[in-house]
Amino acid sequence: MSSGRPEILFPLFAAVSGLKGIGPKTAALLTHIDVEAPRDLLYTLPHSVIDRRLRDTVQGADLPATLTVEVEIGQHRPARNKGGAYRVMVEDAQTAFQIVFFHARGDYVSKLLPFGARRIVSGRVEFFDGMAQMVHPDHVVLPDEANTLPEFEPVYPLTAGVSQKTMAKAASDALDRAPDLAEWADPALVKREEWPGWRDAMTQAHAPQGTADLSLDSPVKRRLAYDELLAHQLTLALARAQSRAKPGVSSVGDGRLRRKVFAALPYKPTDAQMRSIQDITDDLEKTQRMNRLLQGDVGSGKTLVAFMALLTVAEAGGQGVMMAPTEILARQHLESLQPLAEDAGVVLELLTGRDKGAERKAKLAALARGDIQILVGTHAVFQKDVAFDDLRLAIIDEQHRFGVRQRLELGRKGLAVDVLVMTATPIPRSLALAQYGDMDVSVLDEKPPGRTPVKTALLSNEMMDSVIDRLRHAVAEGRQAYWVCPLVEESEVLDLTAAEDRFKRLRAVLGEGVVGLVHGQMPPAEKDAAMARFVAGETGVLVATTVIEVGVNVPNASIMVIERAETFGLAQLHQLRGRVGRGSAESTCLLLYQPPLNESGLKRLTTLRETEDGFRISEVDLEMRGAGDVLGTAQSGLPRFRIADLERQASLMAIAQDDARKLLQDDPHLKSARGKAARVLLYLMRQDQAIQLISVG
Repeated sequence: MSSGRPEILFPLFAAVSGLKGIGPKTAALLTHIDVEAPRDLLYTLPHSVIDRRLRDTVQGADLPATLTVEVEIGQHRPARNKGGAYRVMVEDAQTAFQIVFFHARGDYVSKLLPFGARRIVSGRVEFFDGMAQMVHPDHVVLPDEANTLPEFEPVYPLTAGVSQKTMAKAASDALDRAPDLAEWADPALVKREEWPGWRDAMTQAHAPQGTADLSLDSPVKRRLAYDELLAHQLTLALARAQSRAKPGVSSVGDGRLRRKVFAALPYKPTDAQMRSIQDITDDLEKTQRMNRLLQGDVGSGKTLVAFMALLTVAEAGGQGVMMAPTEILARQHLESLQPLAEDAGVVLELLTGRDKGAERKAKLAALARGDIQILVGTHAVFQKDVAFDDLRLAIIDEQHRFGVRQRLELGRKGLAVDVLVMTATPIPRSLALAQYGDMDVSVLDEKPPGRTPVKTALLSNEMMDSVIDRLRHAVAEGRQAYWVCPLVEESEVLDLTAAEDRFKRLRAVLGEGVVGLVHGQMPPAEKDAAMARFVAGETGVLVATTVIEVGVNVPNASIMVIERAETFGLAQLHQLRGRVGRGSAESTCLLLYQPPLNESGLKRLTTLRETEDGFRISEVDLEMRGAGDVLGTAQSGLPRFRIADLERQASLMAIAQDDARKLLQDDPHLKSARGKAARVLLYLMRQDQAIQLISVG
């Protein structure tokens, strides 16, 4: 794929200033809407349409509206003062109305609309001072030129300084240059969906015949969206093929360590856990590198699955590392894995930025000798002086906090590291395919036994006193609670004030020493100390900003109060609620809101009250917020599509993924007729660099 762009596409990638009506100045303005070549103009589709069909009269129309009528031209009333209204009386088949011009020269108007003549006029008609008026008509033509007016006129997205006429003329010129391209989509799919070919689809998309043609579900829009998704999935599939082509190390365990852990478990793993463990074991045995995403809701048992993978590698004589985005989480992993490591009899160590001096040196020496079989750590394990004896598996927790670059760094630590990425954020299928399409996916969709359902209730802020009262009783009975403070205007300083005020108020009611506080601005040591006191049960209530969203595990905590819950996103609320219900005690989540709730606030909170299914919640979240927000646009690595809509065309993304994988399986070098067409598609979608560069693993 390294040779340049195919010649057939040259006209579409020429300078946009070569198109009709576009000089260097307009070309510069168009860059504001990402139009740099004729190809970009083709992919800037009309977002609405003006109905310019000829009608008899403006009478009875629902004004204001854009109307087209044939009129007889009557009296001219020139403006009394400079820049005033120049009025022309006209009559259609049923009624009289005015055509109005401002700042018009009289000779211009009398030539355009000669007294006594007939003309077809088209423009926006409004009711003013008891009479219908058309101000500055868009079109004036002779009756025998009626066919020069489009019945439906497309309306394009614009940028300052560029008019609709300019866009329409340039788009039409770009369409004239569009070549006929060979079909890259699966012929059976094209037939089933009754899709036009690429060029016909483009031509139709720029000439919508009514609002139905603008819908995402129209065959033309689906066809063009599919092309974008297919190019994206082909790029991911090529990356996947490339990372699989790199030799990996086969790690075949004999099961002795895993059997010890299974025997010591107080419960039976779920079917989903067993399936995922099997998927990963199979991957580890292969000589290709593993690149797998383990997706599971809060409390679905990812830790056990991950640990079994680490043990398989240890059985085979290698080392594994488990990375977390923060020190609190790394310590938590250590605590949850420690008892399992003792059951198995393996050496497990923690490495964070806090390790200094002799202690750090000793750990690094043990790691390099291979005496430490499993390392848990933060990104401190990326540092230059950290060397392994035989690193085979890297497990990355909460993927969206680690960039692709860090995944690569880790790959360099071992010769051919298998990668398992874990996330507790349930990601809707379409987004998982868009972002992790180069990975295999295992999903934990069952809860292990012993997790109690969490009761969720909505309460207005006015009930604050009774909530605090209930809290006092619960704490007196030895129960523990989280109290999460609102997000204040995205400002950590204000967040802090809110948290400190709440902390003082609760401390006054519940007593000294009963209430703890953690927030993002605290030094890590203080934060950990406050957490540790809560984990040990020394404090009954922990007041926090959202730092506790990810991963804190306190089985005795059975109450979660979220203040101003309407200011949080759905996924975040779901994550917070997942902090309770981890022990045998009945658990409650109280969502305190500030009335009146707007529609989206109400929908978020009621969705949460009605279901604990993280995947269902993530689908609603996606519908409400859009793809970029759900994953955090800045670092989501999500592709930007011009036509395809990830929220509303999830099924199309899945078809594109299957299609891309099958095409590359049948034709890995894209040499067949369809393969060659697919190469053209990749260049058309500007994926040429991606083909050379994309490689994650």
